[in-house]
Amino acid sequence: MGLLTGTDQQYYEGDDLGNYQFTSLEDIINQFIIAYVGEGKIISKIKRTDVAFHAQRALQEFSFDTFKSIKSQEITLPPSLTIALPRDYVNYVKFTWSDNAGIEHVIYPIAKTSNPTNVLQNSSGVYQFDGSGNLKVNEDASGNPIDSQTWDNYKSVNSHENSQSNLDYDQDLWNYNVGQRYGLDPQFAQINGSFYIDELKGLIHFSSGLVGETILIKYISDSLGTDAEMKVHKMAEEAMYNQIAYAILSTRSNVPEGIVYRFQKAARATKRNAKLRLSNIKLEEITQILRGKSKQIKH
Repeated sequence: MGLLTGTDQQYYEGDDLGNYQFTSLEDIINQFIIAYVGEGKIISKIKRTDVAFHAQRALQEFSFDTFKSIKSQEITLPPSLTIALPRDYVNYVKFTWSDNAGIEHVIYPIAKTSNPTNVLQNSSGVYQFDGSGNLKVNEDASGNPIDSQTWDNYKSVNSHENSQSNLDYDQDLWNYNVGQRYGLDPQFAQINGSFYIDELKGLIHFSSGLVGETILIKYISDSLGTDAEMKVHKMAEEAMYNQIAYAILSTRSNVPEGIVYRFQKAARATKRNAKLRLSNIKLEEITQILRGKSKQIKH
């Protein structure tokens, strides 16, 4: 729970705009101990550090599919065609590039290429080793590992992507291409470009047609930080309490299965309610979508 503090002027001139909708994880931990821990309560005794651990784990899990702690970055794609993964990256939501009108175009993942380690071999194909007996890799003049030949070949061409999107049906050239797209892999049937994530090296690789474009990275973070920094939306506060209680009780050997099952059901039910509340579905928005369902889908 959170209470309004300060004056209206302090709020509007301060740096906590919109913060009332959240409760810090530190407050969640303190309030859980008050409500659930003590003589005659469901948990008779527990260390605060144990509660903090389960609270952080609950927040981490909630961030993936309930809170959906989505962050975004806007970056101009350099000639290297690579962008580093964000520091708190867990998984991507989508990648887009923005045109001059501010419209975002989805960039699709590529599944038929990769960037394997470029192992150093001599002219006979024999592996080369360093003084410690480890495999050597091909490096540039600065001593940095270079991309594989596979990825160099992929990013140097753009032939797999559809380059005939601007043809009109009444053009003769269109008639010459009728039927030629039958069986085309959907990941290649678009002109927005493609990307590949090298998670081991922490890099996102993009196709060559996107160089110089404004790339928008939308990704999921797990919301972890200090207890004071981590925030929980008030609509999911009850779900957090039940999840923490269930996690603690399920790890104790002297707790009856009926109690554990009760809190398991409560945790699932309140998490489901939190998802519905945070989905923020509005009737007017659904109506607008349904009205446009008969329109042709454009890329």
